[in-house]
Amino acid sequence: MHSPSSRGMTLHAASQLQAVSAPPHKKASVLAFFARDFHPAPVSESSGATGRQEQERSRVTRQRLMEAALSALSELGWAGATMTVIAERAGVSRGACQHHFPTRADLVAAAVEYVGSQQVEEVLRRAARLPTDERRTEAILHMLAGIYTSPLFTAAVQLWVAAVADPELRAQLQPLEARTGREFHRLTVKLLDVDDGDAEVRELIQGTLDLIRGLALANLLRDDSARRKKVLHRWALTLDAALDARRPRKAGS
Repeated sequence: MHSPSSRGMTLHAASQLQAVSAPPHKKASVLAFFARDFHPAPVSESSGATGRQEQERSRVTRQRLMEAALSALSELGWAGATMTVIAERAGVSRGACQHHFPTRADLVAAAVEYVGSQQVEEVLRRAARLPTDERRTEAILHMLAGIYTSPLFTAAVQLWVAAVADPELRAQLQPLEARTGREFHRLTVKLLDVDDGDAEVRELIQGTLDLIRGLALANLLRDDSARRKKVLHRWALTLDAALDARRPRKAGS
């Protein structure tokens, strides 16, 4: 997440993007970014095993808390997604919740990264199955739209709306938005196989992501899938026509 804007991926997944045009050899862990929290000192074999078990329990608890935060945000909004509600949904005490995430802003910032991680993994899973013929552009647009119309996007919308009036939350989210936005743009460029060093191409990509975001927002209050399908079909034709003239010519073509 994303941000509800086109800025929706996490920084830790950037290294995966180079392989997006081919099937990934190994799917990145959704919570790989938590590895940075652990720097154990040399220990004995028995104490090392105990330490690994504690780290695994901590990882699982953090994941449960973030999942609970996302579901609470999606269903109850920012006002209803209190630390108490999130802890209850995760099946842990409020004290345990605050041990891992001292404030609600800390928790939702981690949840935003979690949202972005899931988005990246979903894109990477689907990328290898995309058609390689003239249907590819439209398939990419529908794949991206599917991510933006998921419950994860609904939770992200709740966060960004709340951040407008909450300076602490806004401070937590702005750096994440900037990082993830760049990476999501980069992924789209890779999928479409274009050079965004060209200013017109860059604007076309950003316009595409803005269009998909807008369609996702239109879907929040009612099922807008029929109209969205028509819009994306028409935009795929328009986008292909604009990009084909700017894609590198292959030898013999």
